Formats: sequence, C-alpha cells, structure tokens
Amino acid sequence: MNDTGTDLIPAPRRIRDALPGGGAGYVIDEDTEIDAGPGTERVARWLRATVGAATGLPLAPHGDDANRIMLRILPELAEEHGSHEAYRVVVDGYLVAIDGASETGLFWGAQTLRQLLGPEAFRRAPVAARTEWELPALVIEDAPRFAWRGAMLDVARHFLPKGDVLAYVDLLAAHKLNVLHLHLTDDQGWRLEIKRYPRLTEVGAWRARTKVGHRASPLWDERPHGGYYTQDDMREIVAYAAERHITVVPEIDMPGHSQAAIAAYPELGNTDVIDTTSLSVWDTWGVNPNVLAPTDTTLAFYEDVLTEVLEIFPSPFVHIGGDECPKDQWRASPTAQARIAEEGLADEDELQSWFIRHFDRWLTGRGRRLVGWDEILEGGLAEGATVSSWRGYAGGIAAARAGHDVVMCPEQQVYLDHRQAAGDDEPVPIGFVRTLEDVYRFEPVPPELDAAGAERVIGTQANIWTEVMESRQRVDYQTFPRLAAFAEVAWSRLPAPEARDFAAFERRMTGHYARLDALGVDYRPPGGPRPWQRRPGVLGRPIEGAPPIV
Repeated sequence: MNDTGTDLIPAPRRIRDALPGGGAGYVIDEDTEIDAGPGTERVARWLRATVGAATGLPLAPHGDDANRIMLRILPELAEEHGSHEAYRVVVDGYLVAIDGASETGLFWGAQTLRQLLGPEAFRRAPVAARTEWELPALVIEDAPRFAWRGAMLDVARHFLPKGDVLAYVDLLAAHKLNVLHLHLTDDQGWRLEIKRYPRLTEVGAWRARTKVGHRASPLWDERPHGGYYTQDDMREIVAYAAERHITVVPEIDMPGHSQAAIAAYPELGNTDVIDTTSLSVWDTWGVNPNVLAPTDTTLAFYEDVLTEVLEIFPSPFVHIGGDECPKDQWRASPTAQARIAEEGLADEDELQSWFIRHFDRWLTGRGRRLVGWDEILEGGLAEGATVSSWRGYAGGIAAARAGHDVVMCPEQQVYLDHRQAAGDDEPVPIGFVRTLEDVYRFEPVPPELDAAGAERVIGTQANIWTEVMESRQRVDYQTFPRLAAFAEVAWSRLPAPEARDFAAFERRMTGHYARLDALGVDYRPPGGPRPWQRRPGVLGRPIEGAPPIV
C-alpha cells in the first residue's frame, strides 16, 4: 500500500488495499467534480473551501464527468459500526467515494480524505503549480470509540481572540474531536457578553495586571489584560463549529471561581462577611476564597445569565463548574447558615450541593443537561448531572457506579498545562511530566468499572488551562503534539495501554508534524523547545515522579 495511507491520525478501525495486488489509486485534478448526494451539501461546501483552496482545484458540482468525488449518506453504516459517526472511504481506479452513516460521519470521512492528500492540503492556498493529486487505492472503514471527544479551552485566565478560537475549532476538527468546552468565566475574567448585566464585561472582563508564571513567582505583567466575546462573536463561533460537527459546551463557573462576577456586581458575594465592593478582578492564580452567596438574589442573577447562554449555545450540555469552592465565607456568614437551617442541610458541602441541584433542575426544565467538575459529588449529586472527573478517576468511578454519565479528564493524565519533559528548557514547568507517549497510553475507562459502569463513560477530554499560557503561541506549544495522541485515544479502539504500539504512532507523527506545520501550529518539536518557545526565569511548579492513579 502507498505509505500515504498509513500515517492517518487518529488511526482508523480498518484499512486495506482497494485493488487486488495493489494499484495506482486515483488522481484528483482540475476536472474532478463533487457528486454530492442528498444531505451532503455542507460537507461538499467544506471540501471546496478547504481542500479546494489548498489545492487550487475547482471541485465543481458534478455534471457529466465521471471524474468525481462521490459523497453519500448511508444510514446502514451506523448499524454496521455501532455509531452514527461511522464513515467509509473507497479510493479505486474509478472514483473516490466517501460514505457516512450521517452527515457527521461523512465529515470525518472528508477529514480523512484531506489527510490522504498530504500536508499541502492543510494550507490555505496552493504553494506549488500542481494540477494532479494522487490518492492511494484503499478502503477505510472507521467509527469512533467515544461519543464525547473533547478539549477544554480556558479563555478566562488568558483571553484568546475570536480568530484564535476559530483556528482551534479547525484543529479539533482535523483530529476528529467533537466537543469544544469553553471555560468562559473565572476569578480572573468574565468573557461572554450578557446584555442584562453589562458590568460583567465592562468591569469583569478586565484585570489591572497579571501574575507571570506560578502564583509564587515574583514577576508581574503590569499591562491590563482582558477581552470578551460579544454574543454575535459567540454565535459565529458556535455556527462555525457546528459546520465542522463540533459542539461548543459553555462553562459559567459557580459558586466558586467567581470573583470577576462579584467585582462587577458586589451583591453576589458574601456581603455579611467581607466588603465585596472592595474586590477587583483577580490578578493572580490559585483557589480564591471569594465565592457566591447562596441567596435568592444570586440564584435569580445566574438564571438570567443562563437564559441568555441558552439562547446562544444549542449544546444539550451546559457546564456550571462547581469546583474548588472554599466554604470559609459560608461558615462565617449568617445568611449562608440561615440557608443551611432553612433547607435542612447538614453542612456547607450540602449547601453547595443544594446550589448545584437548583441549576440542575433549572436546566433540566429547559431541556438541557448540567455538567460539573467532580466536586459536585460532595454533599450529594444532582439527579441528572454529568460529571467531568478531573481530580483523578475516583470521582468518575463513583458517579458511573451511581448511574451518572462521566467525561474522564484526570488532571494527572490529560491536563495539557502540565510539562512535557523534565528538562530545564520547558517553559514555566507545571505539574507532572506528561510526554507524548504518556498521553498516548492514557486509558479513559478504569479497570475498576464493570461493563455497566464502563458504559457510563461517555467520553474523555483534554483540558488546556491557561494560567501560564498568555498567547495562542503558548497554547499551541502546550497542546501539540499531545492533542494528536489524545485524539487517537478518544477515537480509536486501542489495545490496553502497555500494549499500544507507540513506535508506530511516532512514525505516523512524522507525517502529522508536516500537517501541523502547514496549519501554522507552534507545537513542541520532538527534540525539545525552540529558542523562542522557552521562558527562562519564569517560575513554574514542577512535581517530580510519576503521577498517581487516583
């Protein structure tokens, strides 16, 4: 088989020669047309806009020419492969055929075709006078392992302009990842326009300065930092992602990680404990003691916020955070203690659960599902909640055993802000060493779960926290190439971690680095950081040894 067919990432389920004894495959040229069957029009448009732009080929709608790329939706592929995202690509001496169990499956097949064409197909315009593009003769049959294949992008700690977010949508799509979880609010910034409460962005989207590096660092960037997405900006991002079969899941963090909101509207905080009017948007990192007050005013405020969020995001899931909520202010607050007594709650943990349950019911009543970090287990899990298991596997195991859906994203394995090597040159080294191979050997379903529990693991997610990533360039470095390994874990049916052929994956990555180059991704090279990727003198917080399995 032509080697072009063997460097696909993520690895497909089945791949074989299309012609007995091998064959020359198929050549796409200026006469190649797109034969778009019913329901395939958006994928045809994407092929013209991306592959057409990169190759310079017109890829005109099909007329009478037999030279064609044929797009079809074949629902029977879903039954055959157990997923509506299944697809089949056939390249032989007669045509290129891409079949999808649905439009989504067809789109993933089109992404595979783009990889088969080589790295130049990932550019935005042709770079050589080339009129023919040869494809190997092969048959690929493929479907994903998990329904939720996500990446969390933290735009609250460091704001990423809209164009950078759109570029990340394209990067997720190129790796067959289908969920973009946007962390939109935190102590350090509120990034989404809420028309009923304009001070959330007028005040909450801006901080006066920023800690450089870990919170123990003595360094500060004295420039103001901030930014936010207008509602139309976000509708554009959501629509752009939908065209690429990616769901954008918004996160509005509560009741912790909320100082930016309290700075904008001081009545949201525990006014009977501290002077909330003195708070500003936080300029450093860590767990913040200033949390929302468990009052009717706060509940109504966030219901108003979420009402506007639901109008922008069609996602069935809405993430409400729920993590790292210190209870000290609630213990000291007569108002919070009165709420505990009024609701018959045992303690402050149950008060947080009461807060989360309120929004679980509120979202359920509007046809949506609440997702939260695994702290929402404390004090009792809201009935319909899905758990993002971040502190390890334990929260996800408990939630799955209790009949809740789980997205596995353990910090020790797939937090991409953690350093990629032990060398002194790694920029702002945070956490455990998580190499490309470590990520490739990550297994989302822990062996402690029985078959019923394993079914509750609906997917997995890599999280990109940006406290020490001040720009798209830094995000690229921390994210790639490890996100490519993660994408294969999420999509492909791999052997047990110790049996995975990492050497073969590395060989396929050789071709994939060229694709990332064409896309303009400032990834970490296999040999270590380039000079401009280093951050000498900026303090991190490395943790030595192998990460625990918890």
